[in-house]
Amino acid sequence: MKRIYAPWRYEYLISAKKEDECLFCELAKGGDVRSKWILHRGKLWYVVLNIYPYTSGHIMVVCNRHIESFSELTPEENTEFMGLMSRSEKAIKKAYRPHGINVGANLGRSAGAGIVGHLHIHLVPRWHGDTNYMTAIGETRVVSEDLEESYEKLKSSF
Repeated sequence: MKRIYAPWRYEYLISAKKEDECLFCELAKGGDVRSKWILHRGKLWYVVLNIYPYTSGHIMVVCNRHIESFSELTPEENTEFMGLMSRSEKAIKKAYRPHGINVGANLGRSAGAGIVGHLHIHLVPRWHGDTNYMTAIGETRVVSEDLEESYEKLKSSF
């Protein structure tokens, strides 16, 4: 049996909300941005660090409204969304100098959405060779910096 020690997840487990409450809706309400890892708040969207990243610098652009698909966006939401995607790409490139960036949305549980029903888009920096033996053999990801360092690197670009 494989065991991975991840003590930082305990806080998440004990603070887990009821299934009918949406984490992204809670984040959209406002409040302290730093403690919630929010890098930027727009009028209709916000940018937040993924607290369980695939790689360092993994961020998400999240709609304030609780909608589940791109087809539900208003023209104003579409416009702000594209601007924030561009700013997010630039911030990642400035902070991390990746060789590429994966951009994606998982629409629905079957598509892999961890938070179902609330539209959010992932931006994941990638480097040549970053799919290494740990992922392939150990079924484990290695993230090379903590969230505080990621937040500081990215926040200045917003």
